[in-house]
Amino acid sequence: MHKIDMGLIEMTLDVMKYVIGRVSEVEHPIGKPKKYEELKALVGETITEKGVGGEYAFNLWKEHLSKANVPVDHPRNLAFVPASPTRAAIMFDLITAASSIHGAYWMEGAGGIFCENEAMKWIVSLTGMPEGAFGVFTSGGTSANLSAIVTARENWRTNDPTHKGQKGLIITSIGAHSSVKAMAKVADIDVHLVDTEDRLETSALRATIDGLSPIERERLFAVVGTGGTTNAGIVDDLDGIADICAEENLWFHVDAAYGGGALLADSVKHLFKGIGRADSVTIDPHKWLFSPYDCGAVIYKEPELAKQAHSQQGSYLDIFKDEGAHGFNPTDYQIQLTRRVRGLPLWFSLAMHGTDKYKEAVERGVELAQIAGKMIEESPYLELVREPSLSCVLYRRKGWAPQDYTNWTYDNHKKGFALVTPTKWKTGDGFETVSRFCFINPDTTERDIEMILETMA
Repeated sequence: MHKIDMGLIEMTLDVMKYVIGRVSEVEHPIGKPKKYEELKALVGETITEKGVGGEYAFNLWKEHLSKANVPVDHPRNLAFVPASPTRAAIMFDLITAASSIHGAYWMEGAGGIFCENEAMKWIVSLTGMPEGAFGVFTSGGTSANLSAIVTARENWRTNDPTHKGQKGLIITSIGAHSSVKAMAKVADIDVHLVDTEDRLETSALRATIDGLSPIERERLFAVVGTGGTTNAGIVDDLDGIADICAEENLWFHVDAAYGGGALLADSVKHLFKGIGRADSVTIDPHKWLFSPYDCGAVIYKEPELAKQAHSQQGSYLDIFKDEGAHGFNPTDYQIQLTRRVRGLPLWFSLAMHGTDKYKEAVERGVELAQIAGKMIEESPYLELVREPSLSCVLYRRKGWAPQDYTNWTYDNHKKGFALVTPTKWKTGDGFETVSRFCFINPDTTERDIEMILETMA
């Protein structure tokens, strides 16, 4: 199976034809999932002792399995945080895979890591972090947040040996992404949540810190602010949080996995004032910087602290520390050893199109949110839950109960028309079910928005 024969050549041509079609097509179906039993009945056994053959397996994919997915780049996929990788980035993702580069160490992946670092320098420049700040590409926001918080915790323990036996504590808001709580479990640290889904203000953070017990205060080592909440696109008071973290000697991490792309948009960049003062920042290029999955990023104000926390040791790894292998080793700055050079597609797309095109595409997402907000305000049966923020819009259908939103979502999805899912928004002491748009794809049109809203009539 590692030999080259005519079957492999023909299969390669078939794959290239499929990719060319997928990259160049203007419209494609939104797709919908099927139950396991349905898919099994369609394709049967695919993993056998003798194999079913490449052509047969590929036809199963094209005819059945590919249609049971929802492409994240469909213009009417406005659920969760979708994506819209550029065609250039998609094409170069093939190059990334075909090049078989191990992106952990410069010795093995110098060319690929060089390209990643060029893209990373540009991302760092968007944050306004001081000279010397730098980062690495990760598998996504969860691993980026985890890498940053482990760095913060190890720095906290190194600076005061009495902390080595203590379980750390961080503060964030209930509006923070679920990955913050998830990574805290992995890192075995506690999370204290400020009870606001709206903008985390300094007054609420100060009151929370002042309300901690002496033991909790001793365990507190970091605050996680959000640069664009996933649910509503809200940006915390980053500048004010930075002030408090400086006063209290706390690590300041900003999770801008979704919203970080908005640093490109002149219309909303001012909302991120203070992000350059953070000790670490998460940004996901596979969200609003138009890269394919998976591509996250973590940036550190002082990368050396991350290296001290994450650099792995092993006799078979010693050669990477030798002068002959000298260079930037991405594995030293995040939790993974083995890694692909997942920043390569972003680099190629940036090099091909230039950063001005990226700015235009991000601004379009912000504009679409404002357009949708206006349409909702003018509708007799809809109303905004809050003003659109970044590219997120929360709105309600007057008179609907939670199940109505769920039924509406499934109905549109089954028709292959759109994927727009409900969410919950904190109202008083409870949570209200509402609908939500998240605009990433610049190919989404005003008519797409109109048609979706019309289905709620």
